[in-house]
Amino acid sequence: MQLAGVSPAYSHGWASGALGNPSLEEQRVTEAYTAGYEHGESGVLDAFDDWLEAPD
Repeated sequence: MQLAGVSPAYSHGWASGALGNPSLEEQRVTEAYTAGYEHGESGVLDAFDDWLEAPD
């Protein structure tokens, strides 16, 4: 994911979900984090295409 340029928020959410960590506080949650968290919880490895960031 990181080599592909995925959003850091998505990556953080995915890792948290995969490890079973509690979600971030409500005011800190973003759409990318939530999607990553859900994908991590369910073990989805290939659904990050929507969260790639444009290269600088």
